Amino acid sequence: MTDLPHADPATDAASLEKPAGGSARFSPRGVPIITGINRVGLFALYMKEVRRFLKVQTQTIWAPAVTTLLFLVIFTVALGRGGREVLGVPFASFVAPGLIVMGMMQNAFANSSFSLLSGKIQGTIIDLLMPPLSPGELMAGIVAAAVTRAIAVGCTVALAMVLWPGVSLAVEHTWAVVWFGLMGSVMLALLGLATSIWAEKFDHNAAITNFVIAPLSLLSGTFYVIDNLHGVFQSVSRANPFFYVISGFRYGFLGESDIGSHGDVIVAAIGLGLFNVVIALAVYGILRSGWRLKS
Repeated sequence: MTDLPHADPATDAASLEKPAGGSARFSPRGVPIITGINRVGLFALYMKEVRRFLKVQTQTIWAPAVTTLLFLVIFTVALGRGGREVLGVPFASFVAPGLIVMGMMQNAFANSSFSLLSGKIQGTIIDLLMPPLSPGELMAGIVAAAVTRAIAVGCTVALAMVLWPGVSLAVEHTWAVVWFGLMGSVMLALLGLATSIWAEKFDHNAAITNFVIAPLSLLSGTFYVIDNLHGVFQSVSRANPFFYVISGFRYGFLGESDIGSHGDVIVAAIGLGLFNVVIALAVYGILRSGWRLKS
């Protein structure tokens, strides 16, 4: 019986890497080839992250909503008596939009900052790094899930605030509500993802939350108009990106904003979008390098 010819692996590999034309068709050995968008993998990652926070929705949705409502109750009772008005509306209606978007941003950060950090600490990070997902898809899935949680919290808080006496959430500019709410959530989701990559233990994450995110949120004009501040503090407030998210979101409901005129709000909206692009590119670069993830 005649032996069948055996293929030479080295010859076959060489023929695959360098076809007749002489130019290489495939990447060198060990370099993954990812073309197009892995829609199935991206959706699976997104649903995994969504199911993760829905399993403990009492902690991730209802508890933040109650905390935000307590802020509304305390500040309206303490400062809203006597028919006090801010920007031409009752104090409760002034502070409500800021509280809604503040809750959205804080929960977007909390969700994305937990994703990779928990995997690193529990030793399950390999489940996110091994699947055929590009760095962009990994970032998109985690950020999209964080934004979903932010929207869930925002809608829950808004529905509850409608029942509070003196609060009006009539929308004047729908585009501002959608844009600033979305951009604020995306911004904090990206910052949370960057924190999740950098942090090596939960204490690091808590430090960023307590000493960076919380102060920037509370000192962003949620409870006051920055025109009442001293000139130096006004300049500091205008350097805070959280200020533009909260004031722009409030503009969508009230038609008034301490950012300035309608044109100033448009400029702030464009600037916020560009700022998110810069953050996204930075986070993408970090994910692609594997810094503190693959070492």
